[in-house]
Amino acid sequence: MPHSSDVLIIGGGAAGLSLALHLAESHSICLISKGKLEEGSTFYAQGGIAAVLDPTDSIEAHVADTLAAGAGLCNEQVVREIVSGGPAAIRWLEKQGVTFTRAEKPDSPVPWHLTREGGHSHRRVVHADDATGRAVEIHLEQRVREHRNIELRENHIAVDLITARKLGEQPDRCLGAYVLECASNHVEVYAANHVILATGGASKVYLYTSNPDTSTGDGIAMAWRAGCRVANMEFNQFHPTCLYHPQAKSFLITEAIRGEGGILRLPDGTAFMKKFDPRGELAPRDIVARAIDHEMKRIGSECVYLDISHKPADFIREHFPNVYARCLEFGFDMTKEPLPVVPAAHYTCGGIMSDASGRTDLPGLYAIGETAFTGLHGANRMASNSLLECVVMAHKLAEFIDREPAQAPPQQPLPEWDESRVTDSDEEVVVTHNWHELRRFMWDYVGIVRTTKRLKRARSRVELLQHEIEEYYGNFRVSHDLLELRNLTLIADLIVQSAMSRKESRGLHYTLDYPQAAPQTANTILVPRNYQRAETSPLSAVNAP
Repeated sequence: MPHSSDVLIIGGGAAGLSLALHLAESHSICLISKGKLEEGSTFYAQGGIAAVLDPTDSIEAHVADTLAAGAGLCNEQVVREIVSGGPAAIRWLEKQGVTFTRAEKPDSPVPWHLTREGGHSHRRVVHADDATGRAVEIHLEQRVREHRNIELRENHIAVDLITARKLGEQPDRCLGAYVLECASNHVEVYAANHVILATGGASKVYLYTSNPDTSTGDGIAMAWRAGCRVANMEFNQFHPTCLYHPQAKSFLITEAIRGEGGILRLPDGTAFMKKFDPRGELAPRDIVARAIDHEMKRIGSECVYLDISHKPADFIREHFPNVYARCLEFGFDMTKEPLPVVPAAHYTCGGIMSDASGRTDLPGLYAIGETAFTGLHGANRMASNSLLECVVMAHKLAEFIDREPAQAPPQQPLPEWDESRVTDSDEEVVVTHNWHELRRFMWDYVGIVRTTKRLKRARSRVELLQHEIEEYYGNFRVSHDLLELRNLTLIADLIVQSAMSRKESRGLHYTLDYPQAAPQTANTILVPRNYQRAETSPLSAVNAP
């Protein structure tokens, strides 16, 4: 018998957990996470949540800053809706138990300490020291574990979506998913009236990333295979400052350090950001990352340095206790010396096309958080808008699902997973080798600075890998690593297709062959072969991004 629930949520970060809590009083919820809940990207988010809380700030200013960072590709209506939901999102998180850092002065106009990050014109980033994601994840997880209507399945990875079309039924809609239980390596059927993809981004497609190992683009890949369009996959945000150390595994050095006066320097101590942008260290991330990449290549350096040692030691330890402690573990005292840093893949700005309620092209399937493309981020995500999007979109989608009438059950039972013609693999080295090859050529050819020649090289290698992996997938039992590799290879193909189609430089996409922005531009929308005509898509009834 398949597992059955009203709502199946795939992903256990801020978006998935928030949605589960909003819906749990009126729906049965099954939430699956491919590892432990705290292994996702939310747990590692350091900076904070952008929200208009100071009376000197305004929604209009936050909207304007987001539009400017997005370089002409944001959906202004979506930006306004999500930004307007910021204050309520902060209050809701506090009701769940999240404690944000309080204001330093008793006469402060707001009770929270607000910091400023790149691209923001005001101090509007509320935070829990320098480990905001950790605080959000821990408290939401606790509430989810306590709720009687939420069934939590950790160490389960979704394989593919089940659609009515696969059963020969029309109209098409999402009916559930095949899910691999990692301990037993057994695939089971999970049926649901509403299936939500909250699986995060795809930065693991690159060799160097600030993200945990779970960021393999699973939701985007599954939605594409089910017939959903994806958009703007060429816009991959590289965080400018990850700790450069062989054992650090790209430990993120929060943007807030630059917001509080940190200076980027060359190995000889020269500050360089003013050469690239009058905002210096407070320029948007794409500009900072390209500047660092340019200087590293120009002088042949393996890293640059982020220096906040000119600030009082007590100030640094108070504002950045977790970063300070973690850097000490690697032998760096940021109160006395600059930190060696390099850029690393950090955020996927594109994703599954979805509307302002989270609906995708496939009825019954929704996407929220980093896996979705709503038009909020445009060509470049502004700092600390990501956790904001997760919490606000979870609330908006919950409201939509609560209004939806119950769906009739499918006319026939969902088919079990068929393993009758596959065997156990005796060549796992193929998976390991292809994994490393993929991430290396994506870093070399489809990284911060691109060329048409590099993209063509990447495309040819992706095609070879896809053929090899699909043949392997068809002959052997699935495994956690194989599923992630299959998804990442598809993600790489979508990124390269998108990058090759954009004949300009804009936001996070910079190519030496087209260094200027085009006078007119549009989103890059990729359409799968099994996409059904627009009249049947939930997105056709709204102004799709």
